[in-house]
Amino acid sequence: MFLNPDEHREEFGLREGDTVADLGAGSGAYAFLAAEAVGETGKVYAIDVQRDFLPNIKNSALSRGLKNVEVMWGDFEVPGGSGLRDGIADAVILANTLFQLDDKEGAVKEAKRILKQGGKLIVIDWEDSFGNMGPSKSAVVKKSEAVELFRSAGFIFAKDIPAGEYHYGLLFHV
Repeated sequence: MFLNPDEHREEFGLREGDTVADLGAGSGAYAFLAAEAVGETGKVYAIDVQRDFLPNIKNSALSRGLKNVEVMWGDFEVPGGSGLRDGIADAVILANTLFQLDDKEGAVKEAKRILKQGGKLIVIDWEDSFGNMGPSKSAVVKKSEAVELFRSAGFIFAKDIPAGEYHYGLLFHV
């Protein structure tokens, strides 16, 4: 695995009882990490536009004993597309997702809409294109572009998060 969520778990600053939205949950790796961090009193919404991923995430969560993960279909590139209410989340995770989005600005607005005031946004994405590993060169969202994308939507850049050899990690606040 090129990206190991456990390696930067502490950097996320998730706490017991937090509500987290993992937008573009994919295999669920970050949703599981978040579910462990927020504990039984917390909640994690694992949202993906690819319906085929959802049963796998749910089954994996249950097999790990994580009952605080709710899987949801959602197109979070459109207003309200996550299916979550305004200001529900203490944290939003966008991991290995930004490079795949057609409407990046729409996804940024949706992430901000669902975050509580003072909430945090964790962005992890590919640093570059690495041939057959990772996105195509044209799909890569450079770190500087990502920072500007979120800043222009009103997010406050807090710090870089170590994310391994092939990825960058960013932490923002609203």
